[in-house]
Amino acid sequence: MNEMTREADLTNANKVKLVDCDIHPAMKTRDEMLKFMPLRWREHARDFGIRTASPLHGAMPYPRITPGSGMRRDAWPPAGGPPASDVAFLQEQLLDALGIDYGILQALGPGGATMNQGLGAAISSAMNDWQIEKWLEADKRLKGSICVSQEDPDSAVAEIEARVKDKRFVQIAITPRMLEPAGRKRYWAIYEIAEHYNLPISMHSAAYGTRANTGTGWTSFYLEEHFAFSNASQTAITSMVFEGVFERFRNLKLVVVEGGFAWLPPLSWRMDREWERMREEVPHVVRAPSQQVREHVWLTSQPMEEPEVNRDLYDILSWMGEDKLMFATDYPHWDFDHPEYAFKVPLDPALKHAIMAGNACKLYGLE
Repeated sequence: MNEMTREADLTNANKVKLVDCDIHPAMKTRDEMLKFMPLRWREHARDFGIRTASPLHGAMPYPRITPGSGMRRDAWPPAGGPPASDVAFLQEQLLDALGIDYGILQALGPGGATMNQGLGAAISSAMNDWQIEKWLEADKRLKGSICVSQEDPDSAVAEIEARVKDKRFVQIAITPRMLEPAGRKRYWAIYEIAEHYNLPISMHSAAYGTRANTGTGWTSFYLEEHFAFSNASQTAITSMVFEGVFERFRNLKLVVVEGGFAWLPPLSWRMDREWERMREEVPHVVRAPSQQVREHVWLTSQPMEEPEVNRDLYDILSWMGEDKLMFATDYPHWDFDHPEYAFKVPLDPALKHAIMAGNACKLYGLE
């Protein structure tokens, strides 16, 4: 980020000071979503359940989203319900308490990982209606993510077309743990419409997906699963680079959410080295992988990287690009990051503003 850009961003500091790019809204009961689904699919969910690829039958898809153990202890609403299910309490505890100007909702639903694709499309559409009724209508600071069933690109495109005129939705949400590698052409229709409408693609790690987070299957421990967030993100980026997604869609924007970020520079270096050696195999890849990543990929800060020597974080930010990191709290999960304490090193005012607000404002068109 050059000095002129930094100063320009800083002049907007009084307008937008804090954007939270990862808030997880919750339902008090599943009925909040089911009421938006056609009767045919409500009955299906009642009689046959919602079957995903997770082998953990009868368990939550990921322990950190379990209300009993995966949440901040102080996030339980006084009026009842699980954390982040009460609008007024979320406003009081998060938006108002931290002075958040805008919060991007990352609604974690099973639509994109449901094996029955018709049911998955119905769930995704219902999740979007639910976001509007419960959250976007309640607070103008909140912005939604269009949930789609990426394994059924036709339904995904139709859902995006149905929502795109509602400017309260600022991105398209898919999972990095897809049925096929993220760069495969079966998903290109989604990338094409995202580019057409200038909507970023958000890939949120963890929770739901049709594949395990690791390349060798499901893990034994929560610790492994938590650590493996970055695995799926790196695999998705690598596939999109070498399959030619970013060459075909030169204005596509990808946001990797809750997967860490320190791994991005070495991943780019390794891709560049291998591309130089074997680029004849992929003649459609014209630009160096690191250039593609630099131009097309954004990341969120939570979980925050904490090297043993704190000042090494400056090097990481420089290597990845200071204009590509956006702040996130991951509210209401237990590893929530507070904006005042997330960074263990001092940031100069322009850089701090860029990460805390400016980069997100540019990407999402927030004012």
